[in-house]
Amino acid sequence: MERFDRYWIGIVLGLLMPAAFGYAYMEHFHLWSSWTTFGMALSQSWSKLLLLSVFPNLAFIFVFYSAEAWKLAKGLLIGALPYMIAAIAVTL
Repeated sequence: MERFDRYWIGIVLGLLMPAAFGYAYMEHFHLWSSWTTFGMALSQSWSKLLLLSVFPNLAFIFVFYSAEAWKLAKGLLIGALPYMIAAIAVTL
């Protein structure tokens, strides 16, 4: 595990995992088609989706802290910050 304990690996994972989870969540629950069909307020829905997509990162941060991969866990947290900031920006 020490070989993978790098900031850049955590940042890349932190940016890609929420995007993949958000896409899978939208596809599974058919959200994109209902948003276009019913014309829902996108700002509220996007904000909630962005915050929801960060949860896998938080779970992996706990796993990597338990494995004592500190740099990887910090990189995941740094990679999750743009999603949280975007959720706040969309809400305003």
